[in-house]
Amino acid sequence: MHIHYISENNSILNHFLSQIRDVTIQKDSMRFRKNIERIGEVMAYELSKILTYKEIDVQTPLGIKKTTALEDNVVLCSILRAGLALHTGFMNFFDDAENGFVSAMRFHPNNDDFFEIKVEYQAAPSFENKNLILIDPMLATGQSLVAVFQKLMAEETPKEIHIAVVIATPEGIEYLEKNLPNNCHLWVAALDEGLNAKNYIVPGLGDAGDLAYGSKL
Repeated sequence: MHIHYISENNSILNHFLSQIRDVTIQKDSMRFRKNIERIGEVMAYELSKILTYKEIDVQTPLGIKKTTALEDNVVLCSILRAGLALHTGFMNFFDDAENGFVSAMRFHPNNDDFFEIKVEYQAAPSFENKNLILIDPMLATGQSLVAVFQKLMAEETPKEIHIAVVIATPEGIEYLEKNLPNNCHLWVAALDEGLNAKNYIVPGLGDAGDLAYGSKL
């Protein structure tokens, strides 16, 4: 797996990351969503650098300019509901992309710390021979991403697979490396220390879905 850590050098990305973690700032759900969206825009820009482009001639009012334009067809697919704000950031840059959505949730059958991943809802276009960007803000254990990946790959094969996460753990990255193809690209905005006993990211930021859209039952 090709792993891209995009916050190793100081940039405005680090500023947005610090704000989504800050307990005094993240209480403002609109600001939290906007910061996640901005992070998505930064990640989309970085990811765009390795896509395929074609040479074109553009007619300006005063002449013709030789330049390049994106040649790859892109499909954005986010995991509901936490991925929506990050998805918007990517969509702001890949404005011609098709879009898909998949639900994945932790299910605790015994009401304890053990959980299974349930993947139920799926609404996605064909991504056969296209660049699939799978979007999820938090990479904790990696089980949700792998479950969604397996469901999506059941019938179609994309040209390239990119996975974009805001915060990842070493455990989650290791799980993806064991269960996903070697040619996948993983884009990580921030790498955290690891998981606690309940498999939550530490130091993390809390529940991204709840912070963005309110508590769930």
